[in-house]
Amino acid sequence: FAGYISQVLKNYTDHACDGEYVSLRCPHRTTISIQSSFYGRIVPSHQLCPSRYPHSYATLIKEDVACSVGTSLQKMLDECQDRRSCQFLVNSRLFGMDPCPGTGKYLLVWYKCRPNEYKSKVACEDDKLRLSCKKSMVIAIYSAIFGRTQGGSLECPYQNLGMPMIECQSATALQLMIKRCHGKRSCSIYASTYEFGDPCYPGIQKHLNVIYAC
Repeated sequence: FAGYISQVLKNYTDHACDGEYVSLRCPHRTTISIQSSFYGRIVPSHQLCPSRYPHSYATLIKEDVACSVGTSLQKMLDECQDRRSCQFLVNSRLFGMDPCPGTGKYLLVWYKCRPNEYKSKVACEDDKLRLSCKKSMVIAIYSAIFGRTQGGSLECPYQNLGMPMIECQSATALQLMIKRCHGKRSCSIYASTYEFGDPCYPGIQKHLNVIYAC
């Protein structure tokens, strides 16, 4: 169980050079959740994905190290989002127009493994959040946010008292929820600055949003 959870909570990073296969894979009962993606080149080839051109040709052309495409994230979402695994050959044709012909490029992708069945619970500031699972099952925390997100929370309407609508989140919310609830059948915690600290300007209403699986 502990090994499974550490895999689920982990942020995965994978990369592949032009002409190589990229392969993403998640554990049983989880699916791929793409976080971010990059295709192009921002470091010289001696640091990552050496040039495949003959050395004499490589010295003739100036390598572009400020080269990227804007379609990389959408392509990764199309190919891999919500699947258990995915694999494809990396080349510029996948992403539309070649952003820098003559320069060898690479794909970088960051992803998490999301449980297939998960629950989401929200508590407004100073309310108690209670999580529980059925008999013989335990809580596996997937993510936790305490603060204010850009879109706010429908459960906790924002009363604008002249405060700027700014995003602010506790950096320790996930660790605290794991410590308090992970591996237990039930747990409770107050969505308060006493527990999580105050990541926002004074007076900004916050909420706690936890995603978990049993």
